[in-house]
Amino acid sequence: MTRAQEDFLAVARTAEQLLRRPEVAAAWQRPSALAEFSVAGLAGHLAYQVLSVTQVLAGPVPEEETVPLLGHYQRSKWLGAPLDADINVRLREGGEEIAAEGPAALAEEFGAAIAELTGALAAQDGGRPVRLPFWGAWSLTLDDFLTTRTMELAVHSDDLAVSVDVPTPELPPEATDAVVGLLARLAVWRHGSVNVLRALSRAERAPGSIAAI
Repeated sequence: MTRAQEDFLAVARTAEQLLRRPEVAAAWQRPSALAEFSVAGLAGHLAYQVLSVTQVLAGPVPEEETVPLLGHYQRSKWLGAPLDADINVRLREGGEEIAAEGPAALAEEFGAAIAELTGALAAQDGGRPVRLPFWGAWSLTLDDFLTTRTMELAVHSDDLAVSVDVPTPELPPEATDAVVGLLARLAVWRHGSVNVLRALSRAERAPGSIAAI
C-alpha cells in the first residue's frame, strides 16, 4: 500500500469516529460553521470524500489527460468561486442528499466504505488514472486523488468538529505532512511565495490571509 493510500485511510478512520459522535446527531439540523451548510449537509460532504473513492475505482480507467496535482486545482471551477456559484450550490445539495437518511445511516455507510477500501486500495496501482464525472477533460493519478481526499477530510473534519463544539481530531504525523504540504502549495499559487513566506516566518509583515481554499 502506498503512503497516499495509508494516509487517506488513517484520516478517513479519524473522520468516522467524529461522524459517530452523539454531538453530531444532536446538531444534525442546525447550521454548521461552514457558510450555507447545515451540520447534516456538512457531514454528507465529509462522507463524500470517501464515497467518491469507491466511485472512481468502480468506474472505467479514464482516457483524459492525467494532470499534476496542482494542475487539478488550477483547472477546478469551485476554488475561489462565490457561495452562490452553481458548483458550490451543487456541492451543498449533494451533501444534503448523501446525509438524507440520518446520522446513524450515514456513519454506517461511511464505515462500510472504509472497510471496502481497506482491501480494494491495497490491490490498486497508485499511478492508475481516475476521474470524477463533474471534472473537465482531465484525470489524476489515484495517489494524487487520494491526497485531495485526505486534505478534504482533514479540513471538513475541523469544520464539523467546530460546528458541534467538540475537539478537532488530531491527524497522524504523516497525513499532516501531506495535507499541510498540499495546502502550502495551493497558498503559494494563490497568494505568491513572498506572502506565504512572510505569513509563516514574520508576524510583523504577514499578509491578512494566505488561505489556500
